[in-house]
Amino acid sequence: MNSLAEMKTEGAEAIVSAPFFLLGKVVEGSDQTHRSRDLGVTFATPTIDMNAAVHPRTQVPPLLNVPTSEIIDFLVETGERIRDPKNEIFQDCIDRMCAQHILPREVVANQAMYATAMLDKRRLMAELEQNFPDPRALDEWVPKQDFTGRKSFVRAFAPRLIHVLPGNSPGVAVKSIAHGALVKGVNLFKMSSSDPFTTVAILRTMAAIDPEHPIVKSMSAVYWRGGDERTESILMRPQYFDRIVGWGGGDAINNLIKYTGPGLQLVSFDPKTSISMVGKEAFASDETLALAADLASQDVMTLNQEACVASRFQFVEGTEEQVDRFSAELHKRIAERAAASGDVRPLDMDLKEQIDVLSMMDDEFRVWGKTDGKGIVIRSDEPVDFHPINKTANVVRVASLDDAVKYINVATQTVGFYPFDRMPDYRDRLASGGAQRIVHLGEAGPSTIGNPHDAMYALHRFVHWMVHEDGVEVK
Repeated sequence: MNSLAEMKTEGAEAIVSAPFFLLGKVVEGSDQTHRSRDLGVTFATPTIDMNAAVHPRTQVPPLLNVPTSEIIDFLVETGERIRDPKNEIFQDCIDRMCAQHILPREVVANQAMYATAMLDKRRLMAELEQNFPDPRALDEWVPKQDFTGRKSFVRAFAPRLIHVLPGNSPGVAVKSIAHGALVKGVNLFKMSSSDPFTTVAILRTMAAIDPEHPIVKSMSAVYWRGGDERTESILMRPQYFDRIVGWGGGDAINNLIKYTGPGLQLVSFDPKTSISMVGKEAFASDETLALAADLASQDVMTLNQEACVASRFQFVEGTEEQVDRFSAELHKRIAERAAASGDVRPLDMDLKEQIDVLSMMDDEFRVWGKTDGKGIVIRSDEPVDFHPINKTANVVRVASLDDAVKYINVATQTVGFYPFDRMPDYRDRLASGGAQRIVHLGEAGPSTIGNPHDAMYALHRFVHWMVHEDGVEVK
């Protein structure tokens, strides 16, 4: 891979190179140029070799008969190599990411390193044990017999997966590679224009450990512009793949749906919005108010509010005077976290204009902070009709948390809750509304290892469940 100093320039603009990885081989090239989603930075890629990107169905997947224990050991070693400060592959990857990512370098680097915590033996084992009642099905044909005496064998057969990755977190690349390896799949990763680097860097690190390892031979990573029908109509076919694993916004997921049909299913991690619910107990004292506001700010600022688990709406139970006190304290904490992260990028112009209008409507809204990217809080009696992002919090005053339940829907992912002892009173109603996860306020980011994600056990859905019926035992 060329160093940053050797990258092409086009006029005054540097063109960042983004190589591909195809079933064990690094492919360099600058045949095509693209623009990143967030910053509009130009990057160059090779042309996709369609034949090299597809593993023939006439050949069994390379990982099929590799013991799961060996796969886990290799993933653990990969995590160690990524964290090694001498890993030039990954350091160069972070340089390239920072050339076109909206988050500051320190945040990007920390997220990439933090994500490798997923490559831990205990964690990987827990993922398997929670997803599969009998993980042996990944390694062998498990014998079954029903009450009539009919015998069969069942196997969680290695799938062929296209992963359409998001660009908001390098952690998804680590997680997707680990999951693709655990189910012994043949994996094609479609990278995001915001991050066409991390996935290849992880795979190149794997290849540096053992270029002939079946995991390495099972992985490919390329980039094409989402919605490019010329590319997608060729690759997204059931003769090549079993599942499309889609991450992204509504438009991206709707685009993938049109390629699904018999033999090609969509496993969708679609757009989600996370919220906070803060009960009147937060106003018991100045100390509890400060605690609740600080916990809420942690959830707002998860990955600087770029992650799906980051809170965007805070439903607070109290009088207008109480909720205004909470809003002021929340703004103070968000601004402190923003300054500490170094992320003070300005708000999108459309969002800025909408908030500026609200600032002039004192009878319905109150605003703390400025639209300068340093943190802002909007207090209202109903949720605003835009998507709060980039350190923007919408505090919604409710007379009772019961009134907040009506705003829950199937797009509600995580609900951060305070006080903690009231959570059991609301979890059934939140689930009925469509929410997928309720946590202590301040803990939107961490999650219990092996739990469902987006209301499903994903690995269980990835695999191709194959049955060998062996008839009734004759006695």
